[in-house]
Amino acid sequence: MTQESKTECVSVKNLDITANPAPLGLIAFGMTTVLLNLHNAGFFALGSMILAMGIFYGGLAQIIAGIEEWKKNNTFGATAFTSYGLFWLTLVAILMLPKLGLADATDKTAMAAYLFMWGLFTAVMFIGTLKANRALQFVFATLAILFFLLALGDITGNATITVIAGYEGIICGFSAIYAGLAQVLNEMYKRTVAPLG
Repeated sequence: MTQESKTECVSVKNLDITANPAPLGLIAFGMTTVLLNLHNAGFFALGSMILAMGIFYGGLAQIIAGIEEWKKNNTFGATAFTSYGLFWLTLVAILMLPKLGLADATDKTAMAAYLFMWGLFTAVMFIGTLKANRALQFVFATLAILFFLLALGDITGNATITVIAGYEGIICGFSAIYAGLAQVLNEMYKRTVAPLG
């Protein structure tokens, strides 16, 4: 066997010893979603706290989680976390660009179209969760409903629908927090402490 043929036979296998990025992505999404929807439900005004969460935790933390899922060859996780991270950044931009004088404010029809597209994306991603656990299915189902309710609230101008969406979004956000923390606790205790279904 020549040196050249010996080289051709060598294969390298990467050993993945990195942590599971899904809890970070789920908790970042969940906490930011709860806080925004407390606003939608009428508990407090939209202010710097929600915008900061949208940029850094809902936005950047999810993008980091998505990149880490990509490294783990998880197309679903990479697509979901990166997309929703960028959702938060685009939402903050929609709110801030007009205040900075860089764009016109988005009208209700355009905002409804934006939210509807995110609802459509989420509904298709929900189909993917049918191959996953019940906790993830619940997160994506309630998120799709949330986007469609928010779009409906904007297109009709009906504030009651937006308030209902707020309460539904709080449920969605807490379900994501549960799904993330359950994975952390189950890994730490090496057994099912919090079931995912």
